[in-house]
Amino acid sequence: MKITFVIAAAVLIAGPAVAAPVKYTIDPDHTYPSLETDHFGGLSTWRGKFNKTSGSIVLDAQAGSGTVDVTVDTTSIDMGHDKLNDHVKGDAAMLDVQKYPTATYTGKLTKFVDGKPTEVDGTLTLHGVTKPLTLKIDQFGCRPHPMKKGKDVCGANATGTIDRGAFGIDWGKQYGFKMDTKLTIQVEALTGGT
Repeated sequence: MKITFVIAAAVLIAGPAVAAPVKYTIDPDHTYPSLETDHFGGLSTWRGKFNKTSGSIVLDAQAGSGTVDVTVDTTSIDMGHDKLNDHVKGDAAMLDVQKYPTATYTGKLTKFVDGKPTEVDGTLTLHGVTKPLTLKIDQFGCRPHPMKKGKDVCGANATGTIDRGAFGIDWGKQYGFKMDTKLTIQVEALTGGT
């Protein structure tokens, strides 16, 4: 009884164990930022994705904090149409990938619920312009990777909307194209690299 009391007292004095932040490396094979954008003022919606992404996520679930640092290779844009890909990559009023071969997003994980973030408060740099962008996280989870022994994996789905014209990507505005563009980020990241 005396030994049990001493151990319990020691635990209370020491307080709960403090979990350290964990760094995850973005898995490029399971991460695809995508977009939805207007064609001719509501005529249809075009969709595309970026095939090359890198970066890292730091998560401290116990403290309710973390950071996101993502680089997107804009030359990897795929709109599902070769001629449109060339236009989007090459036009100065579109991505202009020779001049701006990457886009970056950095932010802080926020509004944690039950140890899971529900938003990212950050900034997007695209086409040489940096603007604030908040992403809503509608799905988030972490677990031991079922196929990669000794690694943990976190995954999320996040969405946000930008005014592409505010980034200087305003081609089509003269034809009535709407500038609002929805971004959806499907991301998975692993401890210890990929």
